[in-house]
Amino acid sequence: MQEEIERLARWIAEAKRVVVFTGAGVSTESGIPDFRSPGGLWSRYDPNDFYFQRFLSSEEARERYWQMHSELYGMLKAARPNPAHYACVELYRMGKLSSVITQNIDNLHQEAGLPADKVIELHGNALKVKCLDCGRLYPREEIQRRIDAGEKAPRCDGCGGILKPATISFGQAMPQEEMRRAEEEARGADLFIVVGSSLVVHPAALMPLYAKEAGSRLVIINLTPTPYDDQADLLIGGKAGEVLSQVIERTKEILRAN
Repeated sequence: MQEEIERLARWIAEAKRVVVFTGAGVSTESGIPDFRSPGGLWSRYDPNDFYFQRFLSSEEARERYWQMHSELYGMLKAARPNPAHYACVELYRMGKLSSVITQNIDNLHQEAGLPADKVIELHGNALKVKCLDCGRLYPREEIQRRIDAGEKAPRCDGCGGILKPATISFGQAMPQEEMRRAEEEARGADLFIVVGSSLVVHPAALMPLYAKEAGSRLVIINLTPTPYDDQADLLIGGKAGEVLSQVIERTKEILRAN
């Protein structure tokens, strides 16, 4: 693996615009189970119960959704950034990072110190709640207090509209502005690094292809194979935090030597 780490460090040192694409493998290293893994939320809840149209049409479905999301919120509150998150911050401080595009909803990139405008959240942010009618945003903690006090499917204080965590559910449209920015960032990268993503969830998984089409080098760091391994310029099989920490340290050495 040292040869691959050396190559990636040299590519980062040469790069002008690095884009990092993070998936569930980064969150799991902070103690947040992958929804699809054994012990993940979908082993205890049926994902079919949480389609967006069902959430809109059924008070009972909304109550089940908030029950599930309260369990998720407890995990997110306990989670802390890990070395993979801090490695992205180091890339930013080096002046190399253009953006992080993430499939994760845990806000840990921002907690690690990455400016919010450098994080493109394709699947939303679970620490915010949005009114689906008027668009008002609430801190998730505020709504959780209401749930803990007995509300089962909270509604907006202002307009009475349906409240929902500001994340993308099955069957819900992807956020247009975030998708536009992500594609623009991918096509503008000269080095695109996938970290901890299986690259099977679409349309988010198209981003590495956009980068490759536009001429970027593509690096995939993941514990298991992905559908795009044959298109990668470099594959590193390993844990996100361990690999990125070594890569960052070696990059710093290269930059100091130059």
